[in-house]
Amino acid sequence: MSGEVSGEKPVHTKKVKTKADKQAEHIARIKRTLIASLIGIGAGALSFFMGGIPDAAGLQKDGFLGLMLMLAGIVIQKHIFILMGMDTEKLGGKDWFYQGFITFAFWFLTWTILLTSAA
Repeated sequence: MSGEVSGEKPVHTKKVKTKADKQAEHIARIKRTLIASLIGIGAGALSFFMGGIPDAAGLQKDGFLGLMLMLAGIVIQKHIFILMGMDTEKLGGKDWFYQGFITFAFWFLTWTILLTSAA
């Protein structure tokens, strides 16, 4: 018999983050959120101006184009992150969902405000 117990798992030590590491991660999250917000606002404005003149109900003739612009904005984010030197390998599915949702929310709000103010 050996002294080894089969049910035990090795203990993994978690890396302790310094204050500088935490601040760097926080600034990176703020930059990612700011980029997503600006892309959403830009996509909303482009959707309004490229979608055509809204009718009396506030609908545009090319409304589907607005949705495609928003989706393109979500896809372009990863490339912008890479160009800015951000590490995209650490981002998981939840992070990308958050980025996409922020872009969608700002796109929707911007486009809706522009459509209701034009009618």
